[in-house]
Amino acid sequence: MTKKIYSLLFALCLATIQAVNAQNAYYIDGFHGGIWGHYPDWNTRFMADMLKANPDWKINIELEPETWDRARAVDPAAYAEFKALFADQSLKGRIEYINPAYAQSYMYNISGESIIRQLGYGMKMIKAHFPEAVFTTYSTEEPCFTSALPQILKSFGFKYASLKNPNTCFGGYTRSHSGELVNWIGPDGTAIIASPRYDVEKLSPKSTWQTIAWDNSPEYIKGAVADGMAHPIGMTLQDAGWKNGPFIGNGQHGDVKSTYVTWRNYFTNIAKNDPRENWKVSQEDMLVNLVWGSQVTQQIAQKVRVSENKLVSTEKLAAIAKLYGNANWPQAALDSAWRTLLLSQHHDCWIVPYNGKPGDTWADKVTGWTTHTNNICDSIISAAGHALNRASDKGEFITVYNTTGVNRNENVAVDLPGNYSAVNTSIVDGKGNEVPSDVVSTNGANRIMFKANVPAIGYAVYQLKQKTSNRTKLASITKLSDGIYQIETDLYRIKLDTLHGGVIKSLIAKKLNNKEFIDQNNSRSFNELRGNFYNNGGFKSTADSIVNIEVLQNGPLNFKLAIRGKIAGNDFTQTISLAQGQPRIDVNLKIDWKGNPGIGQDTKPGTYKMEQPAKAFYDDRNKLLAMFPLNLKHQKVYKNAPFDVTESKLENTFFTRWDSIKNNVILNWVDVTDSDNQYGMALFTDHTTSYAHGADFPLALNVQYSGMGLWGRNYTINGPTEIRYALMPHAGKWDKADIWAKGAEWNEPLLAILSNGHPQGMSRSLVTVPAGYEVTTINFKNGDLLVRVFNAGSAAAGKIIFNCNASSALLTQLDGRYTGKLGLHKHASKIYTTVRIPQFGIRTIRLANAVKL
Repeated sequence: MTKKIYSLLFALCLATIQAVNAQNAYYIDGFHGGIWGHYPDWNTRFMADMLKANPDWKINIELEPETWDRARAVDPAAYAEFKALFADQSLKGRIEYINPAYAQSYMYNISGESIIRQLGYGMKMIKAHFPEAVFTTYSTEEPCFTSALPQILKSFGFKYASLKNPNTCFGGYTRSHSGELVNWIGPDGTAIIASPRYDVEKLSPKSTWQTIAWDNSPEYIKGAVADGMAHPIGMTLQDAGWKNGPFIGNGQHGDVKSTYVTWRNYFTNIAKNDPRENWKVSQEDMLVNLVWGSQVTQQIAQKVRVSENKLVSTEKLAAIAKLYGNANWPQAALDSAWRTLLLSQHHDCWIVPYNGKPGDTWADKVTGWTTHTNNICDSIISAAGHALNRASDKGEFITVYNTTGVNRNENVAVDLPGNYSAVNTSIVDGKGNEVPSDVVSTNGANRIMFKANVPAIGYAVYQLKQKTSNRTKLASITKLSDGIYQIETDLYRIKLDTLHGGVIKSLIAKKLNNKEFIDQNNSRSFNELRGNFYNNGGFKSTADSIVNIEVLQNGPLNFKLAIRGKIAGNDFTQTISLAQGQPRIDVNLKIDWKGNPGIGQDTKPGTYKMEQPAKAFYDDRNKLLAMFPLNLKHQKVYKNAPFDVTESKLENTFFTRWDSIKNNVILNWVDVTDSDNQYGMALFTDHTTSYAHGADFPLALNVQYSGMGLWGRNYTINGPTEIRYALMPHAGKWDKADIWAKGAEWNEPLLAILSNGHPQGMSRSLVTVPAGYEVTTINFKNGDLLVRVFNAGSAAAGKIIFNCNASSALLTQLDGRYTGKLGLHKHASKIYTTVRIPQFGIRTIRLANAVKL
């Protein structure tokens, strides 16, 4: 045998061995971005041309739906070619739309109803451009995840999800999990098949933005195979505008061969028989973080929250006006309001707020977008008021609207018409009985405050009377000795110390066995502001100086005082408000900053490097915090998230590095109880931010950070800081104490409108739900009434009552599919149905041909 033949045989054997040892892997490629984030006009042509030039390439896209309006206008030929390529949505298709959200929100930082609208409006617009679009898999390049997504995705028709975001982890990532696939189980029990961040998918060294799955390196793939994975997969969604084409070329990395796939094909064909573990994902498995406490992030979150609350309230009020006032349903106006709210929730608003030209940064855009939403809401509210009760600022009737699903008995205020005097005015209810009231003078104008009893999703009518009211002025804010002020209501006895920053020295809940809620032995004080002013001498506290207290209102219904002092040379005002019968204690905080003090942990000039894992803005212990040491032993922490409440498993909320992020996010509230859930204290906030807590660190709210943020950007203070928060002592665990409902009431305050007339009937409720349920929205579609209900309580079955007539009641999925018919029953002048909803579940009920009785 010749040497040449031996050489040939050796080569064949070597090739065979290499083929046996070669590892097949799979890769998710595609594009992320859009017209608002980044999408150059040539990008549509580029995608179409590269798909034609690379027949084995598959792409997965999350491009903002509004992108296609411009793409069609600027390059209709490329748009048509891409649309033709997109048309094949079978398993052999080469394009899958994996994130149809209207504005690619982070999801965890907004309301559950906003998440539904992000997907609903986005899918509708995409289908208008690509009628064949099928939404099978949810996947995203940013950490746009929240624990409640499984039930929302499944209700929209999704079958699969990915919990990976390997190439853009600046804002965080999910906790890793063993195995190639999992059944991602949401808080309501809904499961969706998902690809997790594998345990072997480590965070990349010398990086604060990637995992090792970003390019299907041999290290990653071989680690996955060694861990028992038959079909390992990596992923990068390229930013629109990148000119790579297939991101990892022909997919060959040494002896690893990667095949480009769509997620749809991967889950349905390739990995369909691979084993899956059940994983009940907690909100604390979302390891996410932003520059919490920075003024720009704070103000964005506040503006978004205001518009979120206002828009869902407006929808409910518009529904009342349509049924009971024959008003037209303002769908076009509502769509316009939702559009700009959804855009303000874009992830880039929150993580790169300073990006953009002066006057047109993401932060500037949020101001414009939310202002547009609020103006539309005001217009719809005004029209609803005229349709229902001839609204007029000179009228004698006051219609009070309640847009939550529970009956409420609370204080509400309206401006007095000019022909009514502060002294000789009283309020009577629909039966002619006088109700407790009080007149407050503010800036020369008189407002009358009264206790209103208003049914769920409905209204109650009151009337002004020109007669002397029997108001009893009992002073409930008194100055005691040694600089102590005392506030006393039917629920609380509270003492404030003017010699030490106006901190709350004692908070006794009278109807909770006179429980003292403040830890008197803690080194920190209750409602103290404390932070590290690193250019001004270190830690400073409001408790270190004397303050002045001004009594603004001293009963009989409402009690309000202003605490005025200084911290690190900057003026602050804390306004504390209480009301008879109201368990919530409201606090408005304003700090008038002098210049731009550094607050938090200092980053020395020239030391910031993007790839360094330690960053100053991670460490909340140095930020300006509002502190709340509680007299509760062995404390537990519960915190809400979109359609979820998580019992925290964290020993503390603190971290300093990108590779050790903890979920310290407060969406609407956190609640701290003792070990037996006997007593607790809920903390509500007017914006998404972070909270602090630990075994040796009291509950605290992040008030301010000023210093180095992401990408070497200095997050500065540019004006006053103004935030609202509230505290509520209670008995029992959060669900037994109705904390979710109390938060909804704070978000959707009673609305009082003066009028010359009043609606039919002096009191009416459109929808009533059981305790623990929340009505997240009410809408009309083609004459049908759609009511969405969320179960934040523990009871699975409940009676929902409607003050209207309907031909049928259908359970409806978010994508419009009917999943069952509910029995409708009549009782007196109302109809009702019983629906079973698991805890943290949502259900949409469609009442066909809804009309008023």
